[in-house]
Amino acid sequence: MSRRTTSKTAFITGASSGIGEALAMELSEQGYGLGLCARGNQRLGIVASKLRADGARILDLTCDVGQATEIAAAVTRTFDQFGSIDLLIANAGYCVYGDFEKLDADDYERQMRVNLFGVLNTIRPALQYLKKSRGRIVITGSVSGHIGLPGRSAYAMSKFALRGLAESLAIELAGTGVSVTLVTPGYVRTSTRKVDRLGTYREEYIDSVPAGLQADARTVARKILRAAAWRRLEIVITGHALLLVLLQRWLPGFLPRFLMLKQALKYRRALTGK
Repeated sequence: MSRRTTSKTAFITGASSGIGEALAMELSEQGYGLGLCARGNQRLGIVASKLRADGARILDLTCDVGQATEIAAAVTRTFDQFGSIDLLIANAGYCVYGDFEKLDADDYERQMRVNLFGVLNTIRPALQYLKKSRGRIVITGSVSGHIGLPGRSAYAMSKFALRGLAESLAIELAGTGVSVTLVTPGYVRTSTRKVDRLGTYREEYIDSVPAGLQADARTVARKILRAAAWRRLEIVITGHALLLVLLQRWLPGFLPRFLMLKQALKYRRALTGK
């Protein structure tokens, strides 16, 4: 495998699997020094060992993005190790599934702590270094940041808020040389859907999303890095995701009413048994 050489450094959260792992693989091939952060040290260690075996410069750091001191220490160690942070990828996150009436306040708080405040905790300590390098920030959002879906109220709440953060931050940082790119992916072939409501990975969980709707993580990673290089404000990945986002943007009442009708029919069938 040919490996390019660069003095640049990337810091990636949620790097132990899925999109985060794919981004680490792509960036290692470009010669980036990598600060990789994830909560699960065993799976992160496997990723780091594989990349080191291919000659990558890796600093693997076990940390919880929901804990501001932990992520700040990881960012600082990455800068001290490599001398710069040129690309920050706030990718860590998961989805709390469940109907509103079945979730409690702790479920919502946990979802916001990881998906929203985890991003804040990641960006804050890194911003000083990104300003020095005129670097790039990538934030992993979701189609659920554009469209509220049944059974995903906690997740949608966090991703809607994340989209507002990304847009506001992009405007605030204009002129500093630091860009913000929001990534809005559809279904990607990852292990995210094997994570339970407490954020614990469950190997026994069965992925309910048809394989034909899932994009390859490496392909998604390449599109993300291209969008970051071009300093795009947002990139929507997968055709079905783009269709849903455009429908919501140009016909804002259509999707919610369609989903409400579908839900009402489901509720009626449950009541009548027909």
